[in-house]
Amino acid sequence: MRASLELSKQLPTFKRTVASAERGHVKTSASQFLIRAYKIADVLIALLCVPIAFIIINSRTMPEDATGFLALRISVKNLLLITSFALLWSAICHAFGLYRKQRRNPDAILRAVAASVCGGLFILLFMMTSRAGLFGINAVFLAWCLAILSTVAVRPLFNALSAPTTLSRHPRHVLIVGSGARALKLYKQLNRKAGADYQVIGFVDSNASNGSFTEIQVKLLGSLSQLEEILVGNVVDEVLITLPVKSCYAQIESAIQVCERLGVESKYLSEIFEPSLANTGYERMEGFAVTSRKPVSHDSRYIVKRAIDIAGALLGLIILSPLLLLIAAAIKLTSGTPIFFSQERYGCNKRRFRMHKFRTMVPNAEALQPDLEHRNEVMGPVFKIRDDPRMTRLGRLLRRTSLDELPQLLNVLKGEMSLVGPRPLPLRDVSRFEEGWLMRRFCVAPGLTGLWQVNGRSHTSFDQWVAHDLKYTDTWSLTLDMKILLRTIPAVLKGIGAL
Repeated sequence: MRASLELSKQLPTFKRTVASAERGHVKTSASQFLIRAYKIADVLIALLCVPIAFIIINSRTMPEDATGFLALRISVKNLLLITSFALLWSAICHAFGLYRKQRRNPDAILRAVAASVCGGLFILLFMMTSRAGLFGINAVFLAWCLAILSTVAVRPLFNALSAPTTLSRHPRHVLIVGSGARALKLYKQLNRKAGADYQVIGFVDSNASNGSFTEIQVKLLGSLSQLEEILVGNVVDEVLITLPVKSCYAQIESAIQVCERLGVESKYLSEIFEPSLANTGYERMEGFAVTSRKPVSHDSRYIVKRAIDIAGALLGLIILSPLLLLIAAAIKLTSGTPIFFSQERYGCNKRRFRMHKFRTMVPNAEALQPDLEHRNEVMGPVFKIRDDPRMTRLGRLLRRTSLDELPQLLNVLKGEMSLVGPRPLPLRDVSRFEEGWLMRRFCVAPGLTGLWQVNGRSHTSFDQWVAHDLKYTDTWSLTLDMKILLRTIPAVLKGIGAL
């Protein structure tokens, strides 16, 4: 009763907040920020192609003095022309769906080609308004080709930057809480087209009966009391709550609390209420106004984080390439193949990926692990032992210096990992988690380094390890990432806690 009164008092405030959100007075999310960046970048690229083509075609007749050239080109007429072209180009890109959520790269590239081909026709405006024919058909054709090539070429960069946002290459796995008419309508909306952005994995509801809709009965995974167990055992990106507010205050509150404890984003339809539990966002989803409760605030800083990851991984692979080749050759000469060790790990939202390392143990090390379980030196579900008999002589040096981790720069480049974050855990370790709240560490991308690495690594207990991971997810910032990266260098050089 007390919870119902508390939540009912919040309902008027929530309605005002949603109204404000729909008028646009809401903090920009990472995906919204990225789409705006796409639009600006597309227009700037197209505009740059025009003067570049003009300079190339007219290179022999250009004024030698740069000041004279600028004075020649800047005028009210040209400013109006540039503005008109920018608006037309942006409208064409939007009409061809370049800013929709796209997970199929070929489709995105085809849209980019079609948009730039059609948008390139407006380059003729510069020829039509050019004095003395300085911007002729040759310049138009060259600018057109440059615009097409550059618009298509930047798409992979956009896709790479979007990896940690809702524009991910994977459909978002959705669990619907509820079994009524609204739940069914939402389910049909999310599955109305092939290649959808969302994949509904099932429904959860304690009140589902034999008389419920057939589509829901087929995909019913359990009751609300089993929600935590279902979230632990499945890859779930979002939980959508469609329960009626008047009769299900307590159930809704309980579902949101379970999601927050396990680090899973929850959303509910805008007519429900606004609890004060996590980071709140307001958006439209397949025609529905929803409120999202994110365990980690996904704002524009994540775009910067992803850009740093890409730049850092590329720079690291280029600069360290001689060292990488040397290590690979040393492994080949001392212990044969394989050179790399790849193991399935849990990433963001418990999605599995293959993490790469230089091999530091004998080839059949995983098969030998069960016989060594009794020697585990770390409390909790993780497995680590000092003087592991499976380790090669070179492997001990690589482990002590953390050089075996360098191939994970490839995982960072692919978006499966970040430079900074909780370490990705093996399937064996996660299967031994006994409490659901431990899953909250998976609400962010795993990292090459993190708070655990700079605070003693294997010298810390499992409880301290988890505390470091949760502290990172709860207090994440770009400044914290920079501090961890700087502290990683002396930690690696000293080899503290390396097993």
